[in-house]
Amino acid sequence: MINKEQIAADYKAIQDEICLALENLDGKSKFEEELWEREGGGGGRTRVIQNGNILEKGGVNFSAVHGKLPEVMKKALKVDSDDFFATGVSIVIHPNHPLVPIIHMNIRYFEMLNTPEGQEPVRWFGGGIDLTPHYVIEEDARFFHGQLKVVCDRFNADFYAKFKAWADSYFYIKHRDETRGIGGIFYDRLTANDNLSWEEVFEFSKALGRIFAPTYIELVNRHRNEVFTEQQQLWQYQRRSRYVEFNLVYDAGTKFGLETNGRIESILMSLPPTAKWEYNYEAEPGSEEEKTLSLLKKDINWI
Repeated sequence: MINKEQIAADYKAIQDEICLALENLDGKSKFEEELWEREGGGGGRTRVIQNGNILEKGGVNFSAVHGKLPEVMKKALKVDSDDFFATGVSIVIHPNHPLVPIIHMNIRYFEMLNTPEGQEPVRWFGGGIDLTPHYVIEEDARFFHGQLKVVCDRFNADFYAKFKAWADSYFYIKHRDETRGIGGIFYDRLTANDNLSWEEVFEFSKALGRIFAPTYIELVNRHRNEVFTEQQQLWQYQRRSRYVEFNLVYDAGTKFGLETNGRIESILMSLPPTAKWEYNYEAEPGSEEEKTLSLLKKDINWI
Protein backbone atom coordinates (compact mmCIF):
# COMPACT_ATOMS: atom_id res chain seq x y z
CA MET A 1 0.00 0.00 0.00
CA ILE A 2 1.20 3.51 -0.71
CA ASN A 3 2.63 5.43 2.22
CA LYS A 4 2.92 9.09 3.12
CA GLU A 5 6.61 9.28 2.16
CA GLN A 6 5.88 8.11 -1.38
CA ILE A 7 2.96 10.52 -1.69
CA ALA A 8 5.11 13.46 -0.59
CA ALA A 9 7.92 12.49 -2.97
CA ASP A 10 5.58 12.25 -5.96
CA TYR A 11 3.97 15.58 -5.09
CA LYS A 12 7.43 17.19 -5.00
CA ALA A 13 8.11 15.80 -8.47
CA ILE A 14 4.85 17.33 -9.73
CA GLN A 15 5.86 20.67 -8.25
CA ASP A 16 9.15 20.48 -10.19
CA GLU A 17 7.38 19.61 -13.45
CA ILE A 18 4.88 22.46 -13.17
CA CYS A 19 7.49 25.07 -12.26
CA LEU A 20 9.59 24.16 -15.30
CA ALA A 21 6.54 24.28 -17.60
CA LEU A 22 5.48 27.71 -16.28
CA GLU A 23 8.97 29.16 -16.62
CA ASN A 24 9.06 28.01 -20.24
CA LEU A 25 5.60 29.49 -20.79
CA ASP A 26 6.58 32.88 -19.38
CA GLY A 27 9.95 33.07 -21.11
CA LYS A 28 11.34 35.70 -18.76
CA SER A 29 10.96 35.19 -15.02
CA LYS A 30 12.14 32.25 -12.96
CA PHE A 31 10.79 30.86 -9.71
CA GLU A 32 12.48 31.89 -6.50
CA GLU A 33 12.54 29.09 -3.95
CA GLU A 34 12.43 29.37 -0.20
CA LEU A 35 12.77 26.32 2.01
CA TRP A 36 10.98 26.57 5.33
CA GLU A 37 10.39 24.54 8.44
CA ARG A 38 7.24 24.47 10.50
CA GLU A 39 7.74 24.92 14.23
CA GLY A 40 5.37 22.05 15.04
CA GLY A 41 6.94 19.65 12.52
CA GLY A 42 7.71 19.36 8.82
CA GLY A 43 8.12 22.11 6.27
CA GLY A 44 8.00 22.84 2.60
CA ARG A 45 9.24 24.54 -0.55
CA THR A 46 7.65 27.84 -1.47
CA ARG A 47 8.25 28.87 -5.07
CA VAL A 48 7.13 32.25 -6.36
CA ILE A 49 7.39 33.79 -9.81
CA GLN A 50 6.86 37.52 -10.32
CA ASN A 51 6.93 40.28 -12.95
CA GLY A 52 7.18 37.98 -15.93
CA ASN A 53 6.16 38.43 -19.53
CA ILE A 54 2.70 37.10 -18.73
CA LEU A 55 2.84 35.79 -15.16
CA GLU A 56 2.56 38.81 -12.89
CA LYS A 57 2.57 36.75 -9.72
CA GLY A 58 2.31 33.04 -9.11
CA GLY A 59 3.08 30.47 -6.48
CA VAL A 60 3.67 26.74 -6.76
CA ASN A 61 4.05 25.48 -3.21
CA PHE A 62 4.82 22.09 -1.72
CA SER A 63 4.44 21.22 1.93
CA ALA A 64 4.66 18.15 4.12
CA VAL A 65 3.81 18.95 7.72
CA HIS A 66 3.03 16.97 10.85
CA GLY A 67 2.39 17.49 14.53
CA LYS A 68 -0.50 18.08 16.89
CA LEU A 69 -3.86 19.27 15.63
CA PRO A 70 -5.34 22.23 17.50
CA GLU A 71 -8.71 21.55 19.09
CA VAL A 72 -10.50 23.83 16.65
CA MET A 73 -9.18 21.78 13.73
CA LYS A 74 -10.01 18.47 15.41
CA LYS A 75 -13.60 19.63 15.63
CA ALA A 76 -13.62 20.95 12.06
CA LEU A 77 -12.20 17.70 10.67
CA LYS A 78 -14.28 15.55 13.05
CA VAL A 79 -11.33 13.48 14.26
CA ASP A 80 -10.45 12.32 17.77
CA SER A 81 -6.70 11.84 17.76
CA ASP A 82 -4.07 14.59 17.85
CA ASP A 83 -1.20 13.61 15.59
CA PHE A 84 -1.55 14.41 11.89
CA PHE A 85 0.40 14.41 8.64
CA ALA A 86 -0.55 16.52 5.62
CA THR A 87 1.17 17.02 2.29
CA GLY A 88 0.22 18.68 -0.95
CA VAL A 89 0.90 21.03 -3.81
CA SER A 90 -0.95 24.34 -4.01
CA ILE A 91 -0.91 26.70 -7.00
CA VAL A 92 -2.32 30.12 -7.78
CA ILE A 93 -1.34 32.09 -10.89
CA HIS A 94 -2.25 35.73 -11.52
CA PRO A 95 -1.47 36.84 -15.09
CA ASN A 96 -0.88 40.46 -16.06
CA HIS A 97 -3.36 40.25 -18.97
CA PRO A 98 -7.11 40.67 -18.37
CA LEU A 99 -8.01 38.16 -21.11
CA VAL A 100 -5.88 35.46 -19.49
CA PRO A 101 -7.55 33.79 -16.49
CA ILE A 102 -6.46 33.28 -12.91
CA ILE A 103 -6.03 29.59 -12.16
CA HIS A 104 -5.86 27.64 -8.93
CA MET A 105 -4.97 24.02 -8.25
CA ASN A 106 -4.53 21.99 -5.10
CA ILE A 107 -3.78 18.32 -4.60
CA ARG A 108 -3.37 17.09 -1.06
CA TYR A 109 -3.24 14.12 1.29
CA PHE A 110 -4.16 14.02 4.98
CA GLU A 111 -3.58 11.28 7.53
CA MET A 112 -4.10 10.91 11.26
CA LEU A 113 -1.13 9.17 12.86
CA ASN A 114 -0.96 6.71 15.76
CA THR A 115 -4.35 5.14 15.06
CA PRO A 116 -5.47 3.00 18.02
CA GLU A 117 -5.17 -0.73 17.45
CA GLY A 118 -8.27 -2.21 15.88
CA GLN A 119 -9.40 1.03 14.25
CA GLU A 120 -9.19 1.89 10.57
CA PRO A 121 -6.60 4.59 9.84
CA VAL A 122 -8.08 8.01 9.09
CA ARG A 123 -6.68 9.14 5.73
CA TRP A 124 -7.94 10.81 2.59
CA PHE A 125 -7.09 12.73 -0.56
CA GLY A 126 -8.53 16.05 -1.65
CA GLY A 127 -8.02 18.72 -4.23
CA GLY A 128 -9.25 20.24 -7.45
CA ILE A 129 -8.66 22.80 -10.17
CA ASP A 130 -10.76 25.88 -10.84
CA LEU A 131 -10.56 28.78 -13.27
CA THR A 132 -11.31 32.44 -12.57
CA PRO A 133 -11.46 34.39 -15.84
CA HIS A 134 -11.61 38.16 -15.64
CA TYR A 135 -13.73 37.86 -18.78
CA VAL A 136 -15.63 34.61 -19.28
CA ILE A 137 -14.83 33.37 -22.80
CA GLU A 138 -17.21 30.50 -23.45
CA GLU A 139 -14.92 28.58 -25.81
CA ASP A 140 -12.18 28.62 -23.16
CA ALA A 141 -14.62 27.49 -20.48
CA ARG A 142 -15.68 24.52 -22.59
CA PHE A 143 -12.05 23.57 -23.25
CA PHE A 144 -11.13 23.82 -19.57
CA HIS A 145 -14.04 21.71 -18.35
CA GLY A 146 -13.48 19.21 -21.16
CA GLN A 147 -9.90 18.66 -19.99
CA LEU A 148 -11.06 17.98 -16.45
CA LYS A 149 -13.76 15.59 -17.59
CA VAL A 150 -11.23 13.54 -19.54
CA VAL A 151 -9.12 13.08 -16.40
CA CYS A 152 -12.14 12.25 -14.23
CA ASP A 153 -13.55 9.75 -16.72
CA ARG A 154 -10.31 7.75 -16.68
CA PHE A 155 -11.02 6.81 -13.08
CA ASN A 156 -14.76 7.00 -12.51
CA ALA A 157 -17.59 8.02 -14.85
CA ASP A 158 -19.37 9.80 -11.98
CA PHE A 159 -16.41 11.92 -10.83
CA TYR A 160 -16.79 14.89 -13.18
CA ALA A 161 -20.47 15.61 -12.54
CA LYS A 162 -20.08 15.07 -8.79
CA PHE A 163 -16.90 17.10 -8.38
CA LYS A 164 -18.06 19.85 -10.76
CA ALA A 165 -21.18 20.40 -8.64
CA TRP A 166 -18.99 20.40 -5.52
CA ALA A 167 -16.77 23.11 -7.04
CA ASP A 168 -19.79 25.23 -7.98
CA SER A 169 -20.96 25.15 -4.38
CA TYR A 170 -17.53 25.54 -2.80
CA PHE A 171 -16.20 28.42 -4.92
CA TYR A 172 -19.21 30.58 -4.22
CA ILE A 173 -18.98 34.09 -2.76
CA LYS A 174 -22.11 34.24 -0.65
CA HIS A 175 -21.98 37.92 0.14
CA ARG A 176 -21.70 38.77 -3.58
CA ASP A 177 -24.14 36.09 -4.78
CA GLU A 178 -21.71 34.99 -7.47
CA THR A 179 -19.24 32.21 -8.10
CA ARG A 180 -15.54 32.99 -7.93
CA GLY A 181 -15.17 32.01 -11.58
CA ILE A 182 -16.37 29.24 -13.87
CA GLY A 183 -15.59 26.53 -11.34
CA GLY A 184 -13.87 23.31 -12.27
CA ILE A 185 -13.74 20.31 -9.98
CA PHE A 186 -13.32 20.05 -6.23
CA TYR A 187 -13.28 17.02 -3.95
CA ASP A 188 -12.38 16.20 -0.37
CA ARG A 189 -12.02 13.13 1.85
CA LEU A 190 -11.70 10.82 -1.13
CA THR A 191 -10.79 7.33 0.07
CA ALA A 192 -10.41 3.82 -1.29
CA ASN A 193 -13.74 2.08 -1.93
CA ASP A 194 -15.29 -0.72 -3.97
CA ASN A 195 -14.42 1.05 -7.22
CA LEU A 196 -10.97 2.45 -6.51
CA SER A 197 -7.98 1.22 -4.53
CA TRP A 198 -5.73 3.58 -2.56
CA GLU A 199 -3.22 3.37 -5.39
CA GLU A 200 -5.88 4.41 -7.92
CA VAL A 201 -7.07 7.30 -5.77
CA PHE A 202 -3.46 8.47 -5.59
CA GLU A 203 -3.07 8.10 -9.36
CA PHE A 204 -6.17 10.25 -9.85
CA SER A 205 -4.63 12.92 -7.62
CA LYS A 206 -1.43 12.88 -9.67
CA ALA A 207 -3.27 12.87 -13.00
CA LEU A 208 -5.13 15.97 -11.91
CA GLY A 209 -1.85 17.62 -10.97
CA ARG A 210 -0.33 16.80 -14.33
CA ILE A 211 -3.24 18.14 -16.41
CA PHE A 212 -2.63 21.59 -14.91
CA ALA A 213 0.32 22.70 -17.04
CA PRO A 214 -0.88 21.71 -20.54
CA THR A 215 -4.35 23.10 -19.84
CA TYR A 216 -3.14 26.47 -18.58
CA ILE A 217 -0.47 26.79 -21.26
CA GLU A 218 -3.16 26.43 -23.93
CA LEU A 219 -5.38 29.06 -22.30
CA VAL A 220 -2.51 31.54 -21.88
CA ASN A 221 -1.28 31.16 -25.45
CA ARG A 222 -4.77 31.76 -26.84
CA HIS A 223 -4.82 35.34 -25.53
CA ARG A 224 -1.41 36.54 -24.36
CA ASN A 225 -0.74 38.59 -27.50
CA GLU A 226 -4.14 40.29 -27.70
CA VAL A 227 -4.24 44.04 -27.12
CA PHE A 228 -6.23 45.19 -24.08
CA THR A 229 -7.51 48.54 -22.85
CA GLU A 230 -7.14 50.46 -19.62
CA GLN A 231 -10.82 49.79 -18.93
CA GLN A 232 -10.26 46.05 -19.27
CA GLN A 233 -7.38 46.21 -16.83
CA LEU A 234 -9.52 48.11 -14.33
CA TRP A 235 -12.07 45.32 -14.62
CA GLN A 236 -9.28 42.80 -14.04
CA TYR A 237 -8.41 44.53 -10.76
CA GLN A 238 -12.08 44.53 -9.75
CA ARG A 239 -12.34 40.79 -10.40
CA ARG A 240 -9.16 40.19 -8.44
CA SER A 241 -10.78 41.84 -5.44
CA ARG A 242 -13.50 39.19 -5.46
CA TYR A 243 -10.79 36.51 -5.54
CA VAL A 244 -9.23 38.07 -2.44
CA GLU A 245 -12.57 38.17 -0.64
CA PHE A 246 -13.17 34.47 -1.22
CA ASN A 247 -9.71 33.40 -0.11
CA LEU A 248 -9.76 35.43 3.09
CA VAL A 249 -13.36 34.72 4.09
CA TYR A 250 -14.23 31.22 2.87
CA ASP A 251 -11.21 29.22 1.71
CA ALA A 252 -10.70 26.07 3.79
CA GLY A 253 -7.00 25.79 2.92
CA THR A 254 -6.32 29.28 4.18
CA LYS A 255 -8.12 28.52 7.42
CA PHE A 256 -6.28 25.20 7.88
CA GLY A 257 -2.90 26.85 7.31
CA LEU A 258 -3.57 29.66 9.77
CA GLU A 259 -5.01 27.35 12.44
CA THR A 260 -2.09 24.90 12.23
CA ASN A 261 0.61 27.56 12.49
CA GLY A 262 1.53 27.37 8.83
CA ARG A 263 3.91 29.76 7.08
CA ILE A 264 2.00 32.99 6.52
CA GLU A 265 3.79 34.04 3.32
CA SER A 266 3.08 30.64 1.75
CA ILE A 267 -0.56 30.66 2.85
CA LEU A 268 -1.22 34.14 1.49
CA MET A 269 0.76 33.78 -1.74
CA SER A 270 -2.64 33.26 -3.42
CA LEU A 271 -3.38 36.98 -3.16
CA PRO A 272 -2.80 39.11 -6.27
CA PRO A 273 -0.19 41.88 -6.34
CA THR A 274 -2.80 44.51 -7.23
CA ALA A 275 -6.56 44.60 -6.70
CA LYS A 276 -9.16 47.37 -6.47
CA TRP A 277 -12.36 47.88 -4.55
CA GLU A 278 -13.91 50.77 -6.44
CA TYR A 279 -17.04 51.84 -4.60
CA ASN A 280 -20.32 50.67 -6.14
CA TYR A 281 -18.67 49.67 -9.42
CA GLU A 282 -21.30 48.57 -11.93
CA ALA A 283 -20.85 47.02 -15.34
CA GLU A 284 -22.41 48.87 -18.26
CA PRO A 285 -25.56 47.26 -19.69
CA GLY A 286 -24.76 45.08 -22.70
CA SER A 287 -21.00 45.11 -22.04
CA GLU A 288 -18.61 42.17 -21.90
CA GLU A 289 -18.28 42.88 -18.19
CA GLU A 290 -22.02 42.47 -17.69
CA LYS A 291 -21.92 39.25 -19.73
CA THR A 292 -19.20 37.89 -17.46
CA LEU A 293 -21.27 38.65 -14.35
CA SER A 294 -24.22 36.81 -15.89
CA LEU A 295 -22.05 33.69 -16.23
CA LEU A 296 -20.74 33.67 -12.65
CA LYS A 297 -23.47 31.26 -11.62
CA LYS A 298 -23.73 27.72 -10.32
CA ASP A 299 -24.83 24.76 -12.43
CA ILE A 300 -23.80 26.04 -15.87
CA ASN A 301 -23.10 23.07 -18.15
CA TRP A 302 -19.84 23.82 -19.97
CA ILE A 303 -19.47 20.45 -21.69
